[in-house]
Amino acid sequence: VQVVESGGGLMQPGGSLRLSCVASGFTFRLYYMTWYRQAPGKPRELVAGIGGDGGGTVYPDSVKGRFAVSRDNAKNTVYLQMNNLTPDDTAVYSCNVNFQGINYWGQGTQVTVSS
Repeated sequence: VQVVESGGGLMQPGGSLRLSCVASGFTFRLYYMTWYRQAPGKPRELVAGIGGDGGGTVYPDSVKGRFAVSRDNAKNTVYLQMNNLTPDDTAVYSCNVNFQGINYWGQGTQVTVSS
């Protein structure tokens, strides 16, 4: 099982960014996928989740209305569209799948929001 994130970078406040996570090693369409982030000195935070059929999306209040999670099961890829970014969104973003009771994480992708 492997998940690999990409798409991070340096953005100005108010900007948009789309992250991607390509998964392999399991039947992607059957599994709930999640995005988390971790800023320095802070605990890891769930920012989005999506069911295998694209439903069941969840967001914390901190990103609701600004972030949107989606997936393309034909490409084994889950996306995180982030809009109206603020400096508080600066973090390492990682995707996750719980496969057979084990949490698998990618290496993460850094998102920095700064003017």
